[in-house]
Amino acid sequence: MTRTKRGYIARRRRTKSHSFVSSFRGAHSKLTRSITQQKIRALLSAHRDRDKQKTNFRRLWITRINAVIRERVVSYSYSKLIHDLYKRQLLLNRKILAQIAIANRNFLYIISNQIRKEVEYTGII
Repeated sequence: MTRTKRGYIARRRRTKSHSFVSSFRGAHSKLTRSITQQKIRALLSAHRDRDKQKTNFRRLWITRINAVIRERVVSYSYSKLIHDLYKRQLLLNRKILAQIAIANRNFLYIISNQIRKEVEYTGII
């Protein structure tokens, strides 16, 4: 059987992988076998952390809202605010509430006080 010369195809594939991991350190950017392993690992981490990022931002928003709400009123908390928002059927998501809390705390106090008064007045439990 005659020998088959593969030409530039394998070299082109390796060059493409080298360009992906060119910023890695040591053997992770030099050796072909390590490059393929590190590339797989990097892509898996990126995929996993895109979902994790959404969770982390939601946690941050909740923490910010809770911190601002608890500053003024002692017995009021984040969970009570969200519960009252749902009872009043106000659709303000956590991202918007956190932005309001950072930009204008007084406005968030006004919202929470208004919601509490309406809930207490109507007697909705």
